Order: sequence, then structure tokens, then C-alpha cells
Amino acid sequence: MTAESLLQQAQFVCKKKGARFTKVREQVFLLLANRQGAVGAYDLLAELKELDAAAKPATIYRALDFLSKQGFVHKIESINAFIMCHHFGECDHPVQLLICDECGHVEEIQSNNFDLALRTMADANGFTISHQIVEAHGRCKNCNTV
Repeated sequence: MTAESLLQQAQFVCKKKGARFTKVREQVFLLLANRQGAVGAYDLLAELKELDAAAKPATIYRALDFLSKQGFVHKIESINAFIMCHHFGECDHPVQLLICDECGHVEEIQSNNFDLALRTMADANGFTISHQIVEAHGRCKNCNTV
């Protein structure tokens, strides 16, 4: 999916939800959509400053917070980075990320079996899951063949 088609889909989602998709939010969205893999907020800020010299850290963090709440991006807590979600039309889907410690590649996967197992264990402990991001670290297929 191209960055432009992702942007059009995001605009549609925002319009449907009544969420305000400002110019800055769109710019940050496109920076992420045109990028392969995860990126830190300050790297995004440096790229945004090329488009808007007045951009500050608060600008990028507010935009990332909005994009995350809309389900357009995922925050990878363990490496303090963000990655575009290419199937954000599926609201509140469970997120499972495979993170390569060698090259930094991040792959988003979805396993309904894993989600079911986790929810079953949570239910057994009287715990209600409201949001799920599972991060697994290791080596990707490319790094394993080197």
C-alpha cells in the first residue's frame, strides 16, 4: 500500500470518527508511511523540521500521541520508537511485534491463537485486557542467514 493510499484511508477514518487530522498530523503520518521500519521521535522531529522549521519536540509528541490513539501507528516501548500500522482500519486489533536486535527490522504479526491464549489466561486471573502490544526480540530471517 502506498503512503498516499494510507493517508486517504486515515483521512476517511478520522472523518468517520470526527477526529481532527491537522496538517502537522498528516505530515508526521506521511513521514512514518514513507519509512521502512521503526523510528524514534527525535529522528521524526528532524525530518519534520525540514518541512516546518518551527516544529518542536511537543509538536512531534502530540502528533504521535494522536496517531497512536487513532491506531495508525504503534509505539514500540522496548526501543522507544514508532512504526506505521498498515492495517489500521481494524480498530483495537491485538498487536504482536517481532523486533530484530541485529538490524532493527520490526515485523507486525497477528495471531488469533496467541491473542486467545493471552485473553484466556487473563480471564482466569480476573484480569481484563484493554490494549495489547506484545514485543518479542530476537533475530530476523535475514540476519539468521548471514
